[in-house]
Amino acid sequence: MKLHYLEFDFSLDADGHGSFDAMASAGPAQLAALEAEVMRVLAWAFADFAGRRGPLDEGGEWDYELQGVQEVATTLDVAYDPSAPRLALESGSTGTPRVTLSLTVSGTPQFCDAFRAEFEVE
Repeated sequence: MKLHYLEFDFSLDADGHGSFDAMASAGPAQLAALEAEVMRVLAWAFADFAGRRGPLDEGGEWDYELQGVQEVATTLDVAYDPSAPRLALESGSTGTPRVTLSLTVSGTPQFCDAFRAEFEVE
């Protein structure tokens, strides 16, 4: 299953556990699609590895962390004042809010192999 918003980076720890990290940002028009991808990944993990979620150092086979932030950008009109010398910063218009979601999914080698196969992650 190819993902379009989430692009995972993989890392391995000293205990042989792997982590897949992704961060994606979307405006209002794309937010539902981004949320759907996050839910697709988590629904797969909860279904295919049912009852095995938990901290890896306590015997769990997989776990996840999900974080989000909403950001609103305000443009700045910037001018250089050579007589001061300084920059003059004036707030401009406020843009459309964007939501950034960060998802980390960690697991045992068996879980990581299955994750790679399911989501075409290298």
